[in-house]
Amino acid sequence: MSLPRAYIMNILAELRSRFEPVLTEWTDDPSSVIEMLKASQDAKFGDYQANFAMPLAARIPELKPRDLATQIVEKVDLSDFCEPLEVAGPGFINIKLKQDWLNTQTQNLVADERLGVAAAEAPQKVVVDFSAPNVAKPMHVGHLRSTVIGDANYRVLKFLGHDVVGDNHIGDWGTQFGMIIFGYKHFLNEAAFEEAPVTELARLYRLVNQLSDYHATKNAIPKKEEDINQQAEKLQSLESSADLTDKKIQKQIKKLKADLGESQAELTSQQESLTELEANEDLHSKAIAFPEIARLAREETARLHSGDAENIELWERFLPQCLDAIQTVYDRLNIHFDMTLGESFYQPLLADVVADLKQKGLAKESQGAICVFMQGIEAPFIVQKQDGAFTYATTDLATIKYRVEELKADRVLYVVDSRQSEHFKLLFATVKEWGYSDLELQHVSFGTVLGKNKRPYKTRSGDTVGLESLLDESIESAYQIVSENDDAKPDGPELNDAERRQIAEVVGLGGIKYADLKHNRDSDYVFDLDKMLANKGDTATYMQYAYARVCGIFRKGQIDRSALRDHQAALTLVDESERALALQINRYSEILESVATEARPNYLTNYLFELSNLFSTFYNNCHVLKAEEEAVKTSRLLLCDLTARIVEHGLSLLGIGTCERM
Repeated sequence: MSLPRAYIMNILAELRSRFEPVLTEWTDDPSSVIEMLKASQDAKFGDYQANFAMPLAARIPELKPRDLATQIVEKVDLSDFCEPLEVAGPGFINIKLKQDWLNTQTQNLVADERLGVAAAEAPQKVVVDFSAPNVAKPMHVGHLRSTVIGDANYRVLKFLGHDVVGDNHIGDWGTQFGMIIFGYKHFLNEAAFEEAPVTELARLYRLVNQLSDYHATKNAIPKKEEDINQQAEKLQSLESSADLTDKKIQKQIKKLKADLGESQAELTSQQESLTELEANEDLHSKAIAFPEIARLAREETARLHSGDAENIELWERFLPQCLDAIQTVYDRLNIHFDMTLGESFYQPLLADVVADLKQKGLAKESQGAICVFMQGIEAPFIVQKQDGAFTYATTDLATIKYRVEELKADRVLYVVDSRQSEHFKLLFATVKEWGYSDLELQHVSFGTVLGKNKRPYKTRSGDTVGLESLLDESIESAYQIVSENDDAKPDGPELNDAERRQIAEVVGLGGIKYADLKHNRDSDYVFDLDKMLANKGDTATYMQYAYARVCGIFRKGQIDRSALRDHQAALTLVDESERALALQINRYSEILESVATEARPNYLTNYLFELSNLFSTFYNNCHVLKAEEEAVKTSRLLLCDLTARIVEHGLSLLGIGTCERM
């Protein structure tokens, strides 16, 4: 498809490219300020606004920002697609697109299968490392964020033309397998294993973990009691001998009391957990039988890593079943990977990684361990423990070596929660020193899923919520909502039960994904199904309804959308709401570029929400099927179609589906 020469794929990028050479008169680095040219937050300030005159003028004492803005405006030429530029206030530059040009630009989108989004001029080989569960345990709500954030970034980068590899770097070789192997050897319920192997393996993991925690807690209590006694003595001493009118002393006493209360609450919680386990005769007998269970489980891991035949045989039997269980969840979520290379794949490479780091003078012995020390970073990067075992750090380094040398990666995104920030800081610094200075590494960090109590989302019994049960709950809630809405339609229900179920699947899964993606990924968020599935507000359902509404318009008018596009009818923007909607439609490309650069899917959710709001305003202000003239009707139908295409496509990049009826 050939597009007109005047067709600008990314308006914001074009504007910035026109201003940058002009700004070199006042700065050696225009890129440092060019991002201050953005879409306007308010239409009264134009379509785009540039604020860079203020920081540039601050470097030139004799020049006022408004005068500098005026000089910039005189030198930049946007006359082919913008109205004369306006300098406002202390030095803002307001930019408004020419109406005829915007009409033509929007008209060109009708025939553009890519909706104005150009493929990358210099595509990169990008590895997106996401999801990465420990395969010996069922997936839970904690895996949701990495999975959906990673998938959205994968889809956006791929659509933009990059050569993208989605890699599920699964935990298939760590300490959890030692715990499962120990549990299998000592606590197996054979009938349960025959019926549901993964469920039984998960039970064994939880059991060994629970018994290990019991002994760790029991051993920690005497030290906790000693600390509390010392805190109490210090408090008593301060209260009896110090000047209690001294505000500094009052502050110390207040802090000591708070610390003491916190310690006592922690001790009470620990004692209650011991009492609870000891009240269970079966658990208590197992705990007494294996006082060194944590060490024994670690020894099973060590045997596995050293090639013990029995443990290798068990690992090879467990792994496919665990992977099948995880794949079931991915299939439901419509998540796909190009490769699934776990920790076990890199195990044979780890010794060479450590040897190479030593040979290059990067790694050295420290207290029996082999560590990399980075200037300016206090913590060591441990690549081999005192007992000779390798670490996650070693595996990550081997993984990077493989991705560069075998996959030829230019960029790697690690979609991992923010608690691992220090690890990635050390990893990235080590990689640069190791010789991979051209590789672009990015930690796509994210916060925690919280319950309504603002604490990590758990079941009533305190277990982390299973991901499959969460999906079931959301789909069932969506089914109830879809059914109620369908039953309440003025002319009676339109959907049979199978259609309701299919829509509920799309709405339920979309609601969960969108609720996660719409937040700044660095933030925690509260999981609330009622809010996620609402058909008003910033939800996937609201956008899915907008798409279904457009489909309903075409259905009611008996108009074929594809035929309308082929008709090459004129598109004109008369009403202000038509113009606002068209402008938002034309911004799709710049939004996707921002998502790709910063790995922030919430930019796309924000855009789609605003697009849906603008469509609602347009629909309320402008008759479509009942438009006064056929040409106006056709033009508005084209706007409706463009909106629906972008909503459908934008949601698909977030891994969310749409339905033509809801």
